[in-house]
Amino acid sequence: MSFIWPPMLLSVALIPIGVLLYLILDRRRRRRLATYGGPGLAQGTTHRPTGLRSRVPAALLLCGLVVMSVALARPQAVVSLPREEGTVILAFDVSASMAATDLAPTRIDAARAAAKDFVARQPSSVAIGVVAFSDSGVSVQEPTNDQATVLAAIDRLAPQKGTSLAQGILVSLKAIAVAEAGPWADNNYYTNQTPAPTPTPTPVPAGTHAPAVIVLLSDGENNESPDPLAAAKTAADQGVRIYTVGIGSVAGTTVNLNGFQVHTQLDQATLQGISQATDGTYYAAADAQQLRSIYDNLDTQLVIQPQMTEITSLLAGLSLLMLLAGATTSLMWLGRLP
Repeated sequence: MSFIWPPMLLSVALIPIGVLLYLILDRRRRRRLATYGGPGLAQGTTHRPTGLRSRVPAALLLCGLVVMSVALARPQAVVSLPREEGTVILAFDVSASMAATDLAPTRIDAARAAAKDFVARQPSSVAIGVVAFSDSGVSVQEPTNDQATVLAAIDRLAPQKGTSLAQGILVSLKAIAVAEAGPWADNNYYTNQTPAPTPTPTPVPAGTHAPAVIVLLSDGENNESPDPLAAAKTAADQGVRIYTVGIGSVAGTTVNLNGFQVHTQLDQATLQGISQATDGTYYAAADAQQLRSIYDNLDTQLVIQPQMTEITSLLAGLSLLMLLAGATTSLMWLGRLP
């Protein structure tokens, strides 16, 4: 246990002084009673309980005062509290086909709006990162608890070139690794400059890396290497779930790409294969409203995490109960308040 205001612990030393003053005043009171009211009143033995019952009220009052004095110092203790936490990577397909209008106003606009709504509903303990991918993957925003920064990163997304789902997955995994390594991961001042080769990580069961998930938003039309299912296998070996969100319609629509009319449609099979390989879930978003509801099912983990917590209110409440119990028992058993 630690204290925010340690000097206030000196107030505990005032309690013995107060007890001593009380005993002195009580002795003077008894002497006055002996002088003016007779020895029976001074001794108070005709109706006053003896033994344990006569000591319980005083003990409760003293304990209450001690606890109250400790509470004044604002104590802190490590308490295990439930909280939502984790890392969510929003991986956006920003290929040219995401400019299609089969999801109004466009696929990318609908995806942005739903993602921003999801971010706004997350607790501050959940770190959110943004990855954009077309023919390559780029980490637009590393995982952070600053929601304003994440929302600004989502607003910067715009359609570009081709589609490489694998690059989106691999960059998302790297973003998770950097976030979990901490802020000093890239500090090499005191590290071995000629390290041994890093051993290949031992695969773990799919979906067991609970604190981190990837939300992959795409129309699924992969036209760049490497193989997206191989990248999904990499995520599965690390235990990271990938929730895939299909943007667009199966029927598709025609978009103008550099003067050419190209028909684009949702490739559900590829997105389903990615989610199944990682023990995730595939969601089909037929319209913007359905896309928003999908995010309601993307729960972060509720964990029990020890953290330093101020327990002043707890001790203050306990002290008040002790003082009240001491006063009540004194009134009931001794016939007077202390």
